[in-house]
Amino acid sequence: MRELDEWFVREILAHEDALMRYLRRCWPHRDELHDLRQEVYCRVYEAAGKALPASPKSFLFAATRHLMADRLRRGRVVSIETVGDFDSMHVLVDEVSPERWCGGRQVLQRLAEAFDRLPRRCREVVWLRRVGDLPQREVAQRMGISEKTVEKHLAKGMLLLASHFHGDDGDAVPAAREAEGRHGRRHAD
Repeated sequence: MRELDEWFVREILAHEDALMRYLRRCWPHRDELHDLRQEVYCRVYEAAGKALPASPKSFLFAATRHLMADRLRRGRVVSIETVGDFDSMHVLVDEVSPERWCGGRQVLQRLAEAFDRLPRRCREVVWLRRVGDLPQREVAQRMGISEKTVEKHLAKGMLLLASHFHGDDGDAVPAAREAEGRHGRRHAD
């Protein structure tokens, strides 16, 4: 996991300024720029955990374009409430198989265990951002911390959660702290 963290810092975080210029130029909602950047980083990190891309910078910007396209698509989705009666539309709803139900319960249990292991402030940030779906600015205001600190806690939390799911809990906390130290972003949990 340490190699992945070092690769991420060296090959992805090195392009942060260019990424932010690109987002400012292409995304109309200025208040969502930091959230987009964090989500791009999460997507890139998770994908790189499976296989490192041959061209990291190109991969970063392709992931950014895909994320923006996903968000635009989601914005165009018609609400379920406006659709109305599913029976009249002849929509079939599949029953969940016992295997899928059990598998989902196991994944949920692993997620709960990983979430409980996060440091307190990190856990609170992840909860407010990812579960509560609050904007970064609002999380910072509620917790009385800077937006940069929110970003740091969110990135650290996502790293620790991903590490738990990939079975590499031992190196995740030291790697997260080492990455923070290299960027001069050390804040208290």
